[in-house]
Amino acid sequence: MLRAGLLALLVAGGPAGAEGVTMAAYADPTTRYDHGILGDAIEHGALVMDTDAGRRLKLTLPQNRVFEDTAPRLVDVDGDSAAEVIVVETDLALGARLAVYGPGGLIAATDFIGRNHRWLAPVGAADFDGDGLVELAYVDRPHLAKTLKLFRFRNGKLLHMKDFPGVTNHRIGDREITGGMRDCGAGPQMIVADAGWLRVLALGWDGRRFTKTDLGPNRGPQSFDEALACR
Repeated sequence: MLRAGLLALLVAGGPAGAEGVTMAAYADPTTRYDHGILGDAIEHGALVMDTDAGRRLKLTLPQNRVFEDTAPRLVDVDGDSAAEVIVVETDLALGARLAVYGPGGLIAATDFIGRNHRWLAPVGAADFDGDGLVELAYVDRPHLAKTLKLFRFRNGKLLHMKDFPGVTNHRIGDREITGGMRDCGAGPQMIVADAGWLRVLALGWDGRRFTKTDLGPNRGPQSFDEALACR
């Protein structure tokens, strides 16, 4: 777990409380990790957050970790109407994990995958089953394991719910993660590709099992754009 002392206040403000994050961006580019899964060897060593209390905070990782990600994601994970930040954080020896940060530092995280050069690609977060708790989804090793993992945030922890095998959302070297989240009126769904990139899929979660809808052939990026737009 990241020590609280690594969270530095850049702009003075009131004491940290239940404030939410209104902006987050990666900072401090670094080449200390040689994976390059997103197309280059540059990752980031810090996360900058603006809060609704008017504060700017900078969280700096230790030298054995980087943010190996496309962009931070603002989501109200704990249901307090204030946004937290979901990121991909990588240990140089242990690979990636999904982590949730707030103005006070690390809130919760999954385990690291377990070895270097192993990554995960976030899909999104939502209350999929309507129970008032938020689930977070990512594809574990989208080029190898190709397995969607779903976690529920509860009592300050990310609890593993279930896996859905045979899907992916990233190709080696791509700058962006494919697919994401949509709600076409029947509840939130996760948009991913099948393991061979042949079909576009919409996955739901009812609290016990996944549901799968085949949205048709993958004709390129427009297929995923149309799926996300409910077309």
